[in-house]
Amino acid sequence: MLDLAADCHKATTILDSFRTEHGIIIPDAILKNAKGVAVLSVIKAGLGLSGRHGTGVVVARLADGSWSAPSAIVTTGFGVGHQLGAQLTDFVIVLNTDEAVASFTKPHNFTAGANLSIAAGPFGASVEAGGQINSEAAAPIYSYSRSQGLFAGASMEFGAISERKEVNAQAYGIDISAQQILEGFVPRPEYAMELYLALDMTVTPHEKESVPLAFKKEDEEEEPLAKKSGAPSA
Repeated sequence: MLDLAADCHKATTILDSFRTEHGIIIPDAILKNAKGVAVLSVIKAGLGLSGRHGTGVVVARLADGSWSAPSAIVTTGFGVGHQLGAQLTDFVIVLNTDEAVASFTKPHNFTAGANLSIAAGPFGASVEAGGQINSEAAAPIYSYSRSQGLFAGASMEFGAISERKEVNAQAYGIDISAQQILEGFVPRPEYAMELYLALDMTVTPHEKESVPLAFKKEDEEEEPLAKKSGAPSA
């Protein structure tokens, strides 16, 4: 089923799983400085040879600081080596440069590690506290991953990420390119608001449940904040 809304919801859930108080945490500064973010869920299975397939979304930071509408993406590939089993892996790919974002707008496939250098992203609140984040020295792409299931053995990976043109066309009702979407030429869909909130809010998933998916008007912001902090109402 072609459903960009479902992919956005899945991406929100994945982002929440990376920002819990237990386990790996993507530092707030990493997302705050990001030029773009891609989120993918990939399943991989094999018996000697392996195949993998995954879908997700990518968004880009616009000139006014907001996020673009989401563009649907897909990854496929295969591996060779001594391997047995199946594995589900969620990826958050942080795009730190304009060039990294542009690589997701090309008509051809983007191959992680081939088009641009990719590095394991720093994690944990201690990273920010220690002042270890330097946006100018950051790798073009940071990758974070969480795996479920079992997968035995090492393998040589072959894979690429490309746009899902048919999903984007269905979602936006027109034949539109990933470049046009990521450059802000289409309105942001309402169902993507929870994704933007997950990218922007520095709160835990539990706290986020009390925040509406749609953005509040400026004159409505103070009351919810007071209630959340436990301050008595006037």
